[in-house]
Amino acid sequence: MPVRLLSSLDAARIQWYHFKAIIVAGMGLFTDAYDLFCIAPVMKMISHVYYHGDSINTAVLSTSYAIALLGTATGQLVFGYLGDRVGRRRVYGLCLVIMILSSFGCGFSVCTTRTSCVMASLGFFRFILGLGIGGDYPLSATIMSEFANKRTRGAFIAAVFSMQGLGILVSSAVTMAVCVAFKRGRGGGGSDAEEVPWEADVAWRLILMIGALPAALTFYWRMLMPETARYTALVENNIVQAAKDMERVMSISDFSDETTTEPPPPPPPLPPSYTLFSLRFLRLHGRDLFAASVNWFLVDVVFYTSNLLLSQIFSHYSDKPSSSTTENVYDAAFEVAELGAIIAACSTIPGYWFTVYFIDKIGRVKIQIMGFFFMAVVFLVAGIPYTWYWSKHEQTKKGFMVLYGLVFFFSNFGPNTTTFIIPAELFPARFRSTCHGISGAAGKLGAIVGTVGFLWATKLDNDDDKNKVYPDVNRMRAAFLILGGVCIAGIFVTYFFTKETVGRSLEENEHEQERVNNDESEDDPQDVGRQSSASTLLQTQ
Repeated sequence: MPVRLLSSLDAARIQWYHFKAIIVAGMGLFTDAYDLFCIAPVMKMISHVYYHGDSINTAVLSTSYAIALLGTATGQLVFGYLGDRVGRRRVYGLCLVIMILSSFGCGFSVCTTRTSCVMASLGFFRFILGLGIGGDYPLSATIMSEFANKRTRGAFIAAVFSMQGLGILVSSAVTMAVCVAFKRGRGGGGSDAEEVPWEADVAWRLILMIGALPAALTFYWRMLMPETARYTALVENNIVQAAKDMERVMSISDFSDETTTEPPPPPPPLPPSYTLFSLRFLRLHGRDLFAASVNWFLVDVVFYTSNLLLSQIFSHYSDKPSSSTTENVYDAAFEVAELGAIIAACSTIPGYWFTVYFIDKIGRVKIQIMGFFFMAVVFLVAGIPYTWYWSKHEQTKKGFMVLYGLVFFFSNFGPNTTTFIIPAELFPARFRSTCHGISGAAGKLGAIVGTVGFLWATKLDNDDDKNKVYPDVNRMRAAFLILGGVCIAGIFVTYFFTKETVGRSLEENEHEQERVNNDESEDDPQDVGRQSSASTLLQTQ
C-alpha cells in the first residue's frame, strides 16, 4: 500500500488543492522578496533622515544588507533541519509567525534621534526576520515537491518561487505610493537636508511593516495544510494517516478502499539505513549536495550583486539632478523603487514565468546552463565596452539598460529558479528539507560575498568623511568581468555535477542512487541491504 499511495500522488491529476498550495506557499516567498528587496529605498530614506542627505558609510551600509542575509542563511539551516525532524507543517507555521512579528518589529525600531541606536535596533529585527525568511525557503520547496505529481512538479515549484517577482514589484509599488502620499500630505517633502520632515521617519517604518500583511493573511490557510503524505509515510512510517490526509484535501481514490475499510496495523518503523553526512550519505548524495550548494552560491553572487549595482549605476548616470540640495527624501526613495519596479515588470517576472512554462518541457539542467551562459554573455558584452555605453549618445544608454535587464531575465529563466527546485527533488524524504536548507544557506553566503565584497570594491577612497560608494569606470568593468567569470563557473559545475530530475518521481531519484551505488559495491557485502525506506518500498513492488 505505501507504494500505491506514492504512485497515486505521482499520477494524480491537477486539482484545486495544487493551486491552493501554490498560493499559500507562494505568499511566503512573496513576503520574503518584499522584505529583502524593500531595504534599498528604505536605506535611501534613512540616509536623509539620520545622515542629513549624505551617503551612509560603507561599513553601516554593508552591514545592513548582510544582516538579513546572515539571518536567512541561519534560518535555512535551522528550520531546514527541524523540517525533517519535527515535520514540515509544524515548522512552517512557526516561520510565518517569526516573519510577521519581526516585520512589525522593524517598523518599531527604537530611537528616533540617535543614529547608532536606530540602526542597531533595525539590524536586530532584520536578523530575526531573516530567520523566518530562511526557514520558508526549504519548507516551501519541500512541501510543494511532495504534494505535486511528477509530470508538473517543476512547474508547481517554479510557480511558488515566481511569487518572489510579484513581491519585488509590490515592494516597489508600496514604496512609491507611500512616498507620494507623504509628499503630497506635507506639500513637498523638503528640498534639502535641512528640511527633512519628521513624517519621513514614519514613512520608512510603514513600508517595512506593510510587509507583514501578506504573511498574516495566509497564516490561517497555512495552518490548515496537512502534513505531506511522503513525510508521514516515509519518515513517520504512518501509512494510514498519510492516506487519510491526502483524501481530506485531494481526490485520489485508487487506494481509498484499502485504507478506510480495514486499516492494517502500521508497519514497524525502519531503522535509519544511514545518517546525514555519513560515508554512505556522501557516496550517494554528496555529489548532488555539492552541485546544488555551489550552483546556488554562484547564482546568488551574481543575482544580489546585480540588484545592488542596479540603482548605483543608473542613479549616477541619470539625467536627473542628484545632489542633496535638490533631491528630497521622498524623491530619492521613489527613484530607487521606480527603477526596481521597471526591472521587475520587464525582466524579473517574465523570467520566472518562462521557467514555469518550460521547466517540465526542457528540463532543469538545460535551463540552468542556458541561464548561466546568457548571463555570462551579457556581462562580457556590457563590461568590456562599459564606457562606450555611457557616452553622450542617448541610444547607447538605452542599449545598456536593455542588456542589464537581460541579466535578470536569464537569471530567473535560469539558475535563480532551478537552484530552488533541484534540491527539493534529489534527496531522500528524511533529508530533503535539511539538504535544501544547506544548499540555500550556501547561496545566501554567496549573496553576502557579492553585496559586501562589491560594496567595498567599488568604494571611492578620496573622501573619508562621506565614504561614498561610486561606480568608478575601471572598477565597474572589472566587476562585470568577474560576474561573467562566475557565470562561466556555474556552467561547468552544472554540466559536470548536476543531475536531471524531470519526469521522475522523488522516490525514483533516490532509488536510482541506491541502484547505482549497489552496482558499484557488489563486492562489499556490508553495503548490500542498507537501503532507504523509499528504495525498499519500490523494490517490494
